[in-house]
Amino acid sequence: QVQLVESGGGLVQPGGSLRLSCTASGFTLDDYAIGWFRQAPGKEREGLSCIGRSAEVTYYVDSVKGRFTISRDNAKNTVYLQMNSLRAEDTAVYSCAGHPIWDDRTCQYEYDNWGQGTQVTVSS
Repeated sequence: QVQLVESGGGLVQPGGSLRLSCTASGFTLDDYAIGWFRQAPGKEREGLSCIGRSAEVTYYVDSVKGRFTISRDNAKNTVYLQMNSLRAEDTAVYSCAGHPIWDDRTCQYEYDNWGQGTQVTVSS
């Protein structure tokens, strides 16, 4: 069964950090771009970041730029999202999705088939 599983969420105080993991099972991530998304209650899903085949191919939405860092470890079949300087407005369910790499110069695709997600709550 091909799936992505997110982990690493939790409760953190404002200004704190979390590292989320997106681990593939049933397939290898080497030829897939991975995107991280979040959805807060009552809001639409928001694309946050993505990474292509190379660590040099990344994208960040403005609201997380400078605070979040995406990385991949193909040996562990995992993509990470390091989140620093967390704010209350970062509270959401965070999910990842994969897309076959068609162009080594980009990671921005029409992602679908998200995992179950992991809850991130930023609160004092």
